[in-house]
Amino acid sequence: MGRSRRTIPEELLLLALDPTTGTTAQPQSLDLGLAGAQLVELALAGRIAPDGDRIAVVMARPTGDPTLDSALELLRRRGSPVRAVHWIGGPRLGLRQTYLTHLERCGMVHAVAGQMCGVLPTTRYQATETAISREIRARLDNAIRTGVPPDPRTAALAALAHAVGLGKHLYPGNEGRSSRSRLRDLIRHDPMGGLVAHAVMDVQNGVGAQPRRPQAPAAGPVRQPAARAGAEPAGAPSQSRHGHGRLAARVGAR
Repeated sequence: MGRSRRTIPEELLLLALDPTTGTTAQPQSLDLGLAGAQLVELALAGRIAPDGDRIAVVMARPTGDPTLDSALELLRRRGSPVRAVHWIGGPRLGLRQTYLTHLERCGMVHAVAGQMCGVLPTTRYQATETAISREIRARLDNAIRTGVPPDPRTAALAALAHAVGLGKHLYPGNEGRSSRSRLRDLIRHDPMGGLVAHAVMDVQNGVGAQPRRPQAPAAGPVRQPAARAGAEPAGAPSQSRHGHGRLAARVGAR
């Protein structure tokens, strides 16, 4: 039987699970979303807190959830606040499979073995606790339909669903356009969820991986176009784009 209390990573994965095919929508971005969902869950548990665009551990006591506690320990070992975009963009090998296996142990999904092209083994996952999946979806639908500010967990889930591109999966086609837009707007109702969602989108856009360029040399006399051979080209300084306030200004463009 499923538990009455589910973590945000579990709920995000259940939202992404296609009931027809048994596969997950947006698999690549979903991996980033699950890493971000762990941060939100740890924040709701009082273990971490945002520090600008960084994440700081404020209480290292384990939560009792092995997967979350593993993430918490990794954050603690950093010794100083880590940028959300760097944490989410780091290697997370097997995170999606870890949560699928966990949901199977909890009885919320059932693994179905198969083959691709009659040769390659595959595994699909069918939801067994469909009432749980419907309840999760109903919370999002209600927040979108009524416009009433949702609770922090639902707001964070909506922000992550938008960030990983689940809007097209949950509300497809032209008829779902307004719902996708309202799903995006829910991002403003939870600061931590918003910070993490923006970090997920930045990683997908390659923002977090861009190295800083060296600062340009101090201004000097204007060089003529026919500069002597070997003269160094001037480079423009690269400004950081990860301030949380600046990130928020980009929500409407997505």
